[in-house]
Amino acid sequence: MAIGAKALPFTFVVHALAIAGIVMVLVWNIYFRGGLAWESTNKNLIFNLHPVLMLIGLVIIGGEAIISYKSLPLTKEVKKVIHLVLHAIAIVLGCVGIAAAFKNHNETNTPNLYSLHSWLGIVIISLYGIQWIYGFLVFFYPKGSSTLRSGSAPWHVLFGIFVYILAVGNASLGFLEKLTFLESSGIAKYGSEALLVNFTAVVTILYGAFVILSVLGQGPEEEDHSYSAI
Repeated sequence: MAIGAKALPFTFVVHALAIAGIVMVLVWNIYFRGGLAWESTNKNLIFNLHPVLMLIGLVIIGGEAIISYKSLPLTKEVKKVIHLVLHAIAIVLGCVGIAAAFKNHNETNTPNLYSLHSWLGIVIISLYGIQWIYGFLVFFYPKGSSTLRSGSAPWHVLFGIFVYILAVGNASLGFLEKLTFLESSGIAKYGSEALLVNFTAVVTILYGAFVILSVLGQGPEEEDHSYSAI
């Protein structure tokens, strides 16, 4: 499935939104929430790693991996490697981000996996890992037969889009959950921090939307359509 528009203009918007999202989530967690740390007496600094790494990893770097086939003027084989490496980085950052949330909960005697956001998070990172392993084995090394690759490619794309949409939706749910906790503990509902968190969630959703539009857009004329992946 494709739309009539060229993909390249959508990818420019994706890059701009990526920069905005990274800046906003860092300002929130460093300026408003006090900073980032893996070890600290202030356990909130440990948790702050979670939204930063999940957004930058699964959503932003994962999105850049997805659009790499439509945004880079390189050969298909080179783009395949970039696609694979970016997704691997996204998974690693996502795993560290999830570990930070568990670490914070364990060190503050807070229950783990009690919310819909956390349940979905575990499912999404698991599906993301399965998708990466399958893509590596079938499309990269040792590679399946040409028949297997051509037959798997549409499903690989579809499943990748599905997992990515879940990741964007769950990130937005996470922003809502955290903001609800913060407002319950006293931050102003119409204050600058609350507005920043809400606008970061909006940018996250827009970023995901333009990633999908990039996927549906028409790639470069020289693109080899025998293989397309997410």
